[in-house]
Amino acid sequence: MNQTTSNPKTTLTPAAFHILLVLADGENHGYAIMREVAEHTQGKMRLGPGSLYGTIKRMLADGWIEESDERPDPQLDDERRRYYRLTGVGMKLVQAEAKRLEQLVKVARGKRLLPNSGSVR
Repeated sequence: MNQTTSNPKTTLTPAAFHILLVLADGENHGYAIMREVAEHTQGKMRLGPGSLYGTIKRMLADGWIEESDERPDPQLDDERRRYYRLTGVGMKLVQAEAKRLEQLVKVARGKRLLPNSGSVR
């Protein structure tokens, strides 16, 4: 077991965090993950195939995600697609990172760098 796998206090790379966020909704394939990350970030983060699949490869090796054996209806899907889902470790990591980022946002609000949660800019 990799040190990162056993330590839920690990700070994730932005790419890994965004991929885990997408997979928190359920399993998905690579191209859909790329599209959803771009959508969540209003196009500010675009994962290319090399970055996406390199990150997925590391996350598979670390046990954060796993490849799914379940497939949608073959007539509605490309058989070459690989689907991924979070493991228990991956869920703990994405939750810990979200809490860490939430705390940073609270600090930024306290320093008046961001508006309070009730106000909209």
